[in-house]
Amino acid sequence: MKIGIIGSGAMGSGIAQVASTAGHEVIISDTRETALDTSRSKLAKIMNRLIEKGRVDEATATGIQARISYTTDNKDMADCGLVIEAIVENLDIKKQVFKSLEEIVSSDAILASNTSSLSIASIASACERPERVVGIHFFNPAPLMKLVEIIPAIQSDEQVVATARQLIDDWGKTTVLAKDTPGFIVNRVARPFYGEALRILEEGIADVPTIDWAMKTLAGFRMGPFELMDYIGNDVNYTVTETVFKAFWYDPRYKPAFTQKRLSEAGYLGRKTGKGYYEYHENAIRPEPVKDEALGNQIVQRIVAMLINEAADASFLNIASRDDIDLAMTRGVNYPKGLLQWADEIGIAECVARMDALYHEYLEDRYRCSPLLRRMARDGVSFY
Repeated sequence: MKIGIIGSGAMGSGIAQVASTAGHEVIISDTRETALDTSRSKLAKIMNRLIEKGRVDEATATGIQARISYTTDNKDMADCGLVIEAIVENLDIKKQVFKSLEEIVSSDAILASNTSSLSIASIASACERPERVVGIHFFNPAPLMKLVEIIPAIQSDEQVVATARQLIDDWGKTTVLAKDTPGFIVNRVARPFYGEALRILEEGIADVPTIDWAMKTLAGFRMGPFELMDYIGNDVNYTVTETVFKAFWYDPRYKPAFTQKRLSEAGYLGRKTGKGYYEYHENAIRPEPVKDEALGNQIVQRIVAMLINEAADASFLNIASRDDIDLAMTRGVNYPKGLLQWADEIGIAECVARMDALYHEYLEDRYRCSPLLRRMARDGVSFY
């Protein structure tokens, strides 16, 4: 099967590399010739690096590059069996692309979006045959991140979903099935990792390096929330939070932070601009955390309680299965353990008590406990 990729940015190029590595012919389309040139040169650099590290030999690297072609005309995708869109997170633009694609590809071609938070049903509605549309959400960088979320729209044909999922599994990825709701699994469940860290910062409970230290050293996360926001880009992370917040009819659980909005407005986007929550220029000195374990444990308990509550609510509302929720968070964002497993270890009743303590402290709906956790505590049951 020939694979088409719309968009030659980091995500599109990464997905193309994955598909080509799996042996497919791939065609990348972009409206800008310069963007295609950048994609081509970046892939060459990646392949050279992999050769130097002994991960691939020269013949394999040459083959991966040779199987990818580049075009500015989507009509060149006429013989693709699967086309994955990986362009700007703008619903109107995506719908235009899907509508035009349907007039180019064959009647049995699958059309997929790599959107991280937009409605697959809405994207599919632009097509005459919406049943052929599905969400296939890779994580950045696509060649390295194992997880891919598969999101059926309410219009999606079951066989289309099954075919798409099997194909991505065959590419060596771990797939999870998610309901078509804002943020799907990962970008929904992960919101408190950023949002509650920002809230703790804004309240003056702890500073940026101390919160990051607590979440890494005491909780076992690979990166602290502020390091991760700087890595993702504060503009990108803020936009996802704002999108999820609006999509959930302004539920206060997903409320964005003014701190991150101001950094985005100032152009302090993180690593890519040399300054975010930290500075990244050559002589930058990283500020030292306050290594107070009592304070650190307070930070960890608050953020982890919020994460567990979000994961429990995703289970309560059938966004995904228990196993897929935990798999998504460990494989998609490298959490130290599945959040529902973590809830069992802490104790469901203790998770409820932590959420109730936050609610009684603030009297904000942001801290409401998931009904599922409350029922489980009452009935004395666990997730596993």
